[in-house]
Amino acid sequence: MERTAGGDEEAFRLLVERWERPIFRFLDRMLSSPEEAEDASQETFLRVFEQARRYRPEGQFRSWLFRIAGNLARSRLRRRKVLQWVRLEPVLHDRPDPGERADGAIEKRELRRAVREAVRALPERQKQAVLLRRYEEMSYAEIATAMGVTVPAVESLLQRATAALRSALAGTVV
Repeated sequence: MERTAGGDEEAFRLLVERWERPIFRFLDRMLSSPEEAEDASQETFLRVFEQARRYRPEGQFRSWLFRIAGNLARSRLRRRKVLQWVRLEPVLHDRPDPGERADGAIEKRELRRAVREAVRALPERQKQAVLLRRYEEMSYAEIATAMGVTVPAVESLLQRATAALRSALAGTVV
């Protein structure tokens, strides 16, 4: 980031190469649209470049980057005013294991569908916290930084999300 702030285009290119896939995956899950995620991803890196001089290396770059992406995603969701759920697992995961019985594969597919629906129904901030924790494997401190909240707020968001998911999935067959 220091080199990028100094106008080093090669440093910025390397930064984009390193982070474009994780940012795209996160945005795709948040926005439920690969096309919109691609646009938001490009906008994220444009903002990183524009704000490079204001970046302070005291914090973690990852949290700062995901905060920019999360803010963009929430803005797009507010503009859209209709929350849609994103794929939690790649399509390949929906295919049954060749050694698995057909009824087991159907049950797993139904469970994944139920989980996607339950997560889709979560409030925006809870969904963001769940996605950052589960799919980006961020610590509570990193999530707090990325979302601009305190660690206790992250704990609360995840506890409420977990309770809501348990309630929504209570009758689901495993």
